[in-house]
Amino acid sequence: MMTTLKRAAIAVLALGAFAAGAVSSARAEVKLSGGGATFPNPLYSRWVQEYEKAHPGVKIEYQSIGSGGGIKGITDKTFDFAGSDAPMNEKEKKAAGAPIVHIPSCAGAVVLSYNLPGFDGELKLTGEAIADIYTGKITNWSDPKLAALNEGAKLPNAAITPVYRTDGSGTTFIFTNYLATQSESFKSSVGMGKQVKWPVGQGGKGSEGVTAAVQQTPGTIGYIELLYASENKIPFASVKNKEGAFVKASPETVAAAGAGAIDKMGESLAVDIWNQPGATAYPISAFTYLLVYQDLSVLKSPEKAQALMEFLTWATHDGQEIAKQLGYAPLSPAVVKKVEAAIAGLKM
Repeated sequence: MMTTLKRAAIAVLALGAFAAGAVSSARAEVKLSGGGATFPNPLYSRWVQEYEKAHPGVKIEYQSIGSGGGIKGITDKTFDFAGSDAPMNEKEKKAAGAPIVHIPSCAGAVVLSYNLPGFDGELKLTGEAIADIYTGKITNWSDPKLAALNEGAKLPNAAITPVYRTDGSGTTFIFTNYLATQSESFKSSVGMGKQVKWPVGQGGKGSEGVTAAVQQTPGTIGYIELLYASENKIPFASVKNKEGAFVKASPETVAAAGAGAIDKMGESLAVDIWNQPGATAYPISAFTYLLVYQDLSVLKSPEKAQALMEFLTWATHDGQEIAKQLGYAPLSPAVVKKVEAAIAGLKM
């Protein structure tokens, strides 16, 4: 029979083992911090939710602050990874101080959502007409150019208020680069970039701000991601593509736009897929990217580096089914192979 002293010693040892286990468990939890593009935010939020369920030792935070904010965050090293719809330019790459890898996470569409009370048809637009609206050349829904595109539809005699992003945005980057292929006048007067000076219209911060402005104000038109339009039940236009067909955005039509992207992909994996050929290709389509340093030792934690690589692998494989469910176009098998090579090339 054990003495009281012996029992006490065993209890102390057990308590110590428990405490050590608790400390070890606490230390085992890895936290990853990221932020950036609003375009894929609904998808990334769902990814984080599902990944944390399956990997309780990993916590991931993603802040939906726009591509510009994401690039600044990873350049400043306040983020472990960033989201951006726009590839980093040379100035941004230089500011990062070390090579950054662009990993496509999915493809999506920028759509032209609108608020037209009493209009029951399906609005049809061309890139040129959209450019004219955003430069103030077309100011009324009854304009003859719009009437010709929507023959038989009753467009109202009402002023058009174009709504745009006020923050640095990959969505704006995609939208303006597409319009620059459609209108020389737009290209020379407004230009392309994550943030431009719009000559007319009303601003909104983030996709959420543009969506709210369109919902609340009759006569508006705004560029937002397909998922925001679908989730908020906002109608959006069909857009004439390079082949002359009016195409509505969907995972299938976005995938059609990205079908030829593999041939244009360089080592960085960053490539544009707007205004691509193909009868069913939606013309305002783009990949969105997860940005990470090629040398993950900048994270100053082997555990964080390993967790980030595992999350990237999961997102670009298992996570693609979730992308499809939410209305994004999943990566093609050929693009996934390129992504696998890029992740394998990351250094610890």
